[in-house]
Amino acid sequence: MNISFKTLGCRLNQHETDALVSAFYRAGYQIVDFKEQADITIINTCTVTSQSDHKSRNIIQQAIQNNPNGQVIVTGCMAEQYKTDLEQIPGVAMVISNNDKSNILNIVEQKLGFATSTKISSGVFNYQPVQKSLHTRAAIKIQDGCDNYCTFCIIPQVRGRAISRPVNEVIQAVKDTIANGFKEIVLTGVNIGRYYHEGTRFTGLLKQILDISGDFRIRISSLEPDGFGTEFVELFRHPKLMPHLHLCLQSGSDQILLKMRRMYTISSYMQLIGIIKATYTDFNLTTDIIVGFPGETDRHFKESLNIVKQIGFSHVHTFKYSVRQGTYAERMPNQVNEKIKSKRSEMLRLLSEKNKKDYYQQFIGKTDRVLVEKDLGNNWYMGYGEHYIPVMFRYPQYLKNQWMEVKITKLTGGERLMVQGIAVTNGIVTTNKHNKTYGLPSYQIAD
Repeated sequence: MNISFKTLGCRLNQHETDALVSAFYRAGYQIVDFKEQADITIINTCTVTSQSDHKSRNIIQQAIQNNPNGQVIVTGCMAEQYKTDLEQIPGVAMVISNNDKSNILNIVEQKLGFATSTKISSGVFNYQPVQKSLHTRAAIKIQDGCDNYCTFCIIPQVRGRAISRPVNEVIQAVKDTIANGFKEIVLTGVNIGRYYHEGTRFTGLLKQILDISGDFRIRISSLEPDGFGTEFVELFRHPKLMPHLHLCLQSGSDQILLKMRRMYTISSYMQLIGIIKATYTDFNLTTDIIVGFPGETDRHFKESLNIVKQIGFSHVHTFKYSVRQGTYAERMPNQVNEKIKSKRSEMLRLLSEKNKKDYYQQFIGKTDRVLVEKDLGNNWYMGYGEHYIPVMFRYPQYLKNQWMEVKITKLTGGERLMVQGIAVTNGIVTTNKHNKTYGLPSYQIAD
């Protein structure tokens, strides 16, 4: 049978979908693109904002229209929050909770009347190692749930209390994933900085992962900034740990952070940033910021802009505050007008784009180690360098999931800024020996 998948939201959802892809692939299913007709379609939803809900509903309707005779199955965080509503949608065959997500293969085959030899128990960590993936890099889930209860956030309601995966299971999952051919591992969870299992915290777990043998590299997904210092920062000297962190900020104002019930202050956040910048001059820092939180004034927003300028984040994932039913912020006074939110969001976006250009510019003339992810056509390839910068280059032979040394020559791209370079093999810059014409990819690349 043909099966397709669609993921919305965070990297944790992406990991769980990849694990499901692997499970169905091992069971003999044919994995097809979401746009193609499929016997079964699994949609892994997100509900972190009202926009996420809207996107999830649109994708569900799209799947139903594209597969009138297929089974459309909905899971993920929106399935936790709106299970009854989703079950009423004509065309939705099943709505499956996050806790049972890992067991979808068994649930589907039972519904279809198939006898299955694959037995996977329910549970937030009962995912098999990724083998067949929708991505070049593979994520490892080390933690789930959250105990912070930020006033704007619905995640504790849909993901539950914080729980950490046993150390030995994490280490084995990393080893198995590397054995399956993956060269880049992303450690992910809801609040991975709060990882704790039998005396081992996140920094200790990371040390053990870095000691695993093999030619691979490690990235860290979104991280809350509280609780980290010099010991953690020093780990980035290890050649396997990539010099990039997505450190969640949410606001540059202490007053707004207090209203959000965040676990840090601007001073403590800047202290961590200071340690990182003093240790690594070209470290890549990215972040999340919410604009238009209840009570946010022009002064509060200006404080956020100033922090973004001061730190020089190469990317700011900007969210317009969205009321989530059941959160404390839902009942807060001084809700901000949508037009003001949109204006502030655009201002932050433009500043973020300027920061990105300034940050990328410093790599021109340098050589970066790139893991090839995409074949763009006409001998053009794209992958990410060590600092999580997208790099485009050309090469006369087919490449995928391979390391390439690339000398960065210029900035490029239209709506999506990236850098362009020239492949370096055996210390020699690749030249066009046979005068072959290299066309640009199908989308125009600006100089």
